[in-house]
Amino acid sequence: MSAPEPDYVRVNRDHWTKANAEYTDRRAEHAWSEDEISWGVWSTPESEVNVLPDVRGKDVVELGCGTAYVGAWLKKRGARRVVGVDVTPAQLATARRMNEQTGLGLELVEANAEQTGLPSASFDLAVSEYGASIWCDPRKWIPEAARLLRPGGELVFLRNSTLSVLCMPQEGKVTTSLQRPQRGLLRIDWTDPPETEFQMGHGDLFRILRASDFEVIDLVEIFAKDDSDDHAHYSYVPADWAKKWPAEEMWRARKRV
Repeated sequence: MSAPEPDYVRVNRDHWTKANAEYTDRRAEHAWSEDEISWGVWSTPESEVNVLPDVRGKDVVELGCGTAYVGAWLKKRGARRVVGVDVTPAQLATARRMNEQTGLGLELVEANAEQTGLPSASFDLAVSEYGASIWCDPRKWIPEAARLLRPGGELVFLRNSTLSVLCMPQEGKVTTSLQRPQRGLLRIDWTDPPETEFQMGHGDLFRILRASDFEVIDLVEIFAKDDSDDHAHYSYVPADWAKKWPAEEMWRARKRV
């Protein structure tokens, strides 16, 4: 018998069902059609951060794929097989529509990224851009990513920077002062809108990665570009703040052989 679904899975599914209706569905066609891979709130080009391995001929799983535009980019880059995993049927419906329109041949699976049900050692790369990386418990999804990867496979994920989370009040935008302790930082239950995130400090995250048989090979802190304006939708971090302090982090880790 499978374990009961954690309470935050339902909360986040409801959140992303609403978000899909309000924003991500209408953005999907544009996102899927982009030629260059870019990351996060500030659309930082992959050519600037250089965190992805060569995906040509590789098998890729996207954990918390949403509308699966990252998976689409990787398939266009030459990945042999791309599997997108998400818990929100509305997001997957958008992904399936785009997959059919483009003929890219992604495989889309409705499942919790903490327990995908996919076969072990089936992939060369696991990736998450604000998917499992913040919406799932890192004590569960990172070991699951390790299980899915072959020896030598890589994990690449994008999340909020620890600093931005520490400066983020329960309501409102990121500030220039600390708003919460780092000690014990893990689960954050937001109320407007209702959603649950998992954030933790670098040391705790390093230890989870190492315990899951990963070695960290890169950590890139992302700032807003000098000409950036506040994001029209994700406005929780002001551009002026992110020009001075890193708002996002990209991690790259390799499963030990």
